[in-house]
Amino acid sequence: MTSSIEPLFQTARLRVRRWIAQDLQALEDVYGDRDAMRWVGDGEPLSRLQCEEWLQVTDANYRKRGYGMFTVEARGTGAVVGFCGLVHPGGQPDVEVKYAFLRSHWGQGLATEAVAALLAFAGEILGIEHVIATVAPDNTASHRVLAKARMTQRSPRHNPDGSITHVYEWRAPNTA
Repeated sequence: MTSSIEPLFQTARLRVRRWIAQDLQALEDVYGDRDAMRWVGDGEPLSRLQCEEWLQVTDANYRKRGYGMFTVEARGTGAVVGFCGLVHPGGQPDVEVKYAFLRSHWGQGLATEAVAALLAFAGEILGIEHVIATVAPDNTASHRVLAKARMTQRSPRHNPDGSITHVYEWRAPNTA
């Protein structure tokens, strides 16, 4: 059953909307999965409390910026399959695309579909002209998603701890 929350945008297979409190269990299912979180932050899954806090942070981002993380549902069924959004991790000035999906929905092209539509939404509706994405060098699945979503790889980021983060970027049409 599709939620009653109005979608922000849709694709052939997906419906994307703002987070609601009822998404807490789905958030925990995705972000509490150690394998799914292997490439995110410190690689540790989030606790239920951290997911509750993230709901609040995202609500504040909606009020402050008009965007944040969004829920991705399967069209027709309304089942939550994952999350995608536009964020400013650690207060960075660059808008950054983030996404994560339930493991049961990996390998179906849903992340690519969601990211491509999210970038179009960012440019056409939000008026955002530049978005980045960061990815670990060994996260080949995310490298493929970002390339297929028409993001281009730029110079890697050399982190203070000696590690390297690959950086992709997207520019709105007519702003490059």
